[in-house]
Amino acid sequence: MLDEKPVVLVIDDEEAMRDSCSQILAKDGFQPETAGNGDVGLKKARDVKPDLVLIDLKMPGISGFEVLDKIKEHDPSIISIVITGYATVESAVEAMKKGAYDFLPKPFTPDQLRIIIRRGLERRRLIQETERLRREKMLMEENFITMVSHQLRSPLGTIAQYFEVILAGMVGKVEPRQEEMLAKARDRLESLMELINDWLDMARMNRGQIVDRLKPLSLKEVLKDIVEFMQPSAQKENIQLELVSYSGRDVVQGDDETLKQVFSNLITNAIKYNTPNGKVKVFLEETEDSVAVNVEDTGIGIPEEHLNYIFDQFYRIKKKGEKKSGGTGLGLSIAKKIVEAHAGIIRVVSKTGKGSTFTVVLPKARPESEKE
Repeated sequence: MLDEKPVVLVIDDEEAMRDSCSQILAKDGFQPETAGNGDVGLKKARDVKPDLVLIDLKMPGISGFEVLDKIKEHDPSIISIVITGYATVESAVEAMKKGAYDFLPKPFTPDQLRIIIRRGLERRRLIQETERLRREKMLMEENFITMVSHQLRSPLGTIAQYFEVILAGMVGKVEPRQEEMLAKARDRLESLMELINDWLDMARMNRGQIVDRLKPLSLKEVLKDIVEFMQPSAQKENIQLELVSYSGRDVVQGDDETLKQVFSNLITNAIKYNTPNGKVKVFLEETEDSVAVNVEDTGIGIPEEHLNYIFDQFYRIKKKGEKKSGGTGLGLSIAKKIVEAHAGIIRVVSKTGKGSTFTVVLPKARPESEKE
């Protein structure tokens, strides 16, 4: 309610301090609540849900520092201001580390109290507004993702099926000129579907859905499946695709599905941007605490001026001879987000005409014996 008074809780073992603060607060339009010790203060914080708490550091029983530790459990956005007659730089720093917004040494004037409380309440308002906007943004993203998934992707998929039926001649003869135009329309539709699917993948990466699925897995097995699956595509382009044997430690904390997406993207690009009769070599390297996967090709390479931007969203490099750049420009951005969600890094080394090497470095999974 807009007319609700901000609730300010004063936790202090000095009755005179509690009474004087209450009078000042009530006069200024706040709703004061008081507690004579930390135990009572924490109980009141649960019951009255204050906007701001004034906490004396030096109290019998639970100290002000302990109250600071526990009060955030009830409301993370609550503003805590420390008041004490034992003001030192060390105690102020310690209070700030424990989440205090500000520090007010005793004795203080009514004006000093008013200023610091109004500043603290403004801080709380900004925190709550930020949180409200964050939740609103998440809801908008979820609604938009749902709309794109169901109200856009589904009908486009149906349209694509109609194109296939017509082009197959199942509803009547298609003249050559008509077939050409329909094939172009189908290709554009496929590009749009690819963009939608990549965008949905990107949106899901932003929502951090990977971390919850991480578990120990073998990178060798992941790469073996990907290389076997992509051999036909490589052979079709006369590209030699090789997974170099590796006997080192290869277990990382990862998500099988999204890591396959990363390496599929890198190998697909290595095939697509290769030279005739070129090679793509996939090999692993081990360091003390990580495993690196290298995808090395003998392709056309990446011009130096593009290297700083290839992981940016929608950034595309046109292949020589193409009228326009292929792909959606999201593949490497998605790969980067997936790798970063695995606490890893992705980098590239390339020279025009001399090929490229993309490297994904992932931390090793800790052995079971080290997990305590």
